[in-house]
Amino acid sequence: MRIGELSARTGVPTRLLRYYEEQGLVSSTREHNGYRDYAEPAIERVTQVRGLIEAGIPTAVIRDMLPCLASTSVVEAPVIQRELAETLAERRAQLEQRIGCLTKNRDAISSYLERATVTG
Repeated sequence: MRIGELSARTGVPTRLLRYYEEQGLVSSTREHNGYRDYAEPAIERVTQVRGLIEAGIPTAVIRDMLPCLASTSVVEAPVIQRELAETLAERRAQLEQRIGCLTKNRDAISSYLERATVTG
């Protein structure tokens, strides 16, 4: 798919997709006319990258995390500085808190819809 379609399907502007590619976070092939061509798995990768960026993870760290994003299999254990590990642990705790809140909100909306009488 071309960059415009990837942008439309992920909600990420083309400018950011080019930046992600520049940073090594997502890859494409080039068609004979120079247009970028992204494979279907790029959608999930862009979504993951966007989520990590929104969680405050720097792109350089995300690039190092790519093997973990790509697979659920065991990968070689990275060596990172204690400060970075502590920062990532804090970010993870914040994400877990947000997930808990979102889960409660989703359940409340589901309960409301199940009990509601829809008219019109």
